[in-house]
Amino acid sequence: MAINTARVKKLRQRPIDGLAFKRLAEAGTIWLKTNEKIVNSLNVFPVPDGDTGTNMNLTLQSAWNEIKDMGTRHFGEMAAAFSKGALMGARGNSGVITSQILRGFSRGVHDHETLDAETFIAALNDARETAYRGVVKPVEGTILTVIKDTALAAESARGSVNDAFELLEVAVRAADEAVARTPEFLPILKQAGVVDSGGKGLFFFLEGMLRHVYGEALDAPTMQVASLSAVGLEDALEIVEEGQDYEVIVDFTPNGELNLRKFYETLDEMGTSIQVGEGEGMYRMHIHVPTEKRYEPIDYIMGLGTVTKVAIENLMAQMDDIQKSKAPQIQFGAVEAGTIAVIVVSPGVGISRIFASLGASAVVSGGQTMNPSTQDILNSFENLPTDKVIILPNNKNIVMAANQAKEVTVKNVQVVPTRTVPQGLAAMLSFDPSGDVEAVAERMNKALSHVKTGEITVAIRSVEIDGVTVADGQVIAMLDGKLVASSDSIERGVFDLLEKAAADEHEIITLFYGEELPHIEANRIADAVREKYANLEVEVQEGGQPHYQFIISIE
Repeated sequence: MAINTARVKKLRQRPIDGLAFKRLAEAGTIWLKTNEKIVNSLNVFPVPDGDTGTNMNLTLQSAWNEIKDMGTRHFGEMAAAFSKGALMGARGNSGVITSQILRGFSRGVHDHETLDAETFIAALNDARETAYRGVVKPVEGTILTVIKDTALAAESARGSVNDAFELLEVAVRAADEAVARTPEFLPILKQAGVVDSGGKGLFFFLEGMLRHVYGEALDAPTMQVASLSAVGLEDALEIVEEGQDYEVIVDFTPNGELNLRKFYETLDEMGTSIQVGEGEGMYRMHIHVPTEKRYEPIDYIMGLGTVTKVAIENLMAQMDDIQKSKAPQIQFGAVEAGTIAVIVVSPGVGISRIFASLGASAVVSGGQTMNPSTQDILNSFENLPTDKVIILPNNKNIVMAANQAKEVTVKNVQVVPTRTVPQGLAAMLSFDPSGDVEAVAERMNKALSHVKTGEITVAIRSVEIDGVTVADGQVIAMLDGKLVASSDSIERGVFDLLEKAAADEHEIITLFYGEELPHIEANRIADAVREKYANLEVEVQEGGQPHYQFIISIE
């Protein structure tokens, strides 16, 4: 970083009070958002669900929203409000642990009007301890290791730093080094050739604060080019911001070496959601632009090389269609006072309907790439006319948020830690709305071992993990969260998965097909499965989940 010495000197002449923390927190949040896609890309498995950066960004955005209109100069009060916002907005395991780090930090500065080096050291220690206590089985090589090493480095710097700003430099350097070491603790990271994504997100948050101190820009991300296949018309349209009227995609071959930095800077003046992919000398540019600028990226790129393909899509029209397709009504049974309400997290409309038919009281939309927040889960049951609630997260990355929702309500909430949709459905078969909530939850928990879960999707990058070699674009099979096979077709992937699961030793196979797979093709593959496994009951159901062509239940 290029240090603005005069700026740093001026800042150090002022106490770090609540307003100063507000500016630092804003900078950290912005810098993480700027590098969100880089954090998302650090996914161990080559599946299209890397969402750590998104979860941490949304968690910190919620924290920022809590303090953006506050004017208190009391450091502890501002930090407590930031922590509260993170707690309620926490999404995914990374977001929940981030909120716990902030919770511990705020406890450490609770009574302090300003922050000095000694208080900073104590607060980082509290952050570390709170984060570790919040995880049942702490795993090293994760964000936990990064906050631990950061706190230890701060402790070691006691007496050798002059103020909290110097200690922030120590913390950022320690976090960076800790992230680089994460593959030493987790062999799976080394196999995948990545560092821990949550730890990297925490580093970006801390580094953003330091960049603010130094006067560095916060809007230019670390350069990273996505793979060509990852940038296409099928890109997610979760949110269309104001002014994003059209999506423009251009495939081209540059006349010479492409100056990526200048390319990004020019495109940034035209629109948002810029992505650039490269493969074998060809580039693909993706951008969202207002109506009046929809041809500007094309004209610009034509001056750089040979355009081979252009696609323009009306985003607002697409969003209308998407919202209409997600609007079907689902009938849930009435919840009566004194009975148990079951809240389920579901990734697709078809799966939501099945949960409703089994007695679920409410559905929270969520799954891979769309983890609900603590507040989302809390909102789903707070107004129900019963104080007995069971939550089925149905995703390993939502369990912690569900447990956090349990901690912030006065209702008797039990979390059955379902990590997959098939586990959730198996649990529902043991549900008794009139029973004792603890006993019912225990029975539902025991049912989880009766089912295996398979997932079929398409790899977004090449990698070798656990002896399975995967090429970008291949179909891959996951069995109970472990990569077990790669193949060149969805059908072959299904059969490879069933063989790895020893399906012939079970009784029922249920195929939940995703939103991208035509039901005719799903039925054809189901018929092929029936032919091979004639002694088993084979069912096919509409799941409606994104990213995964099939979620498979094997009972």
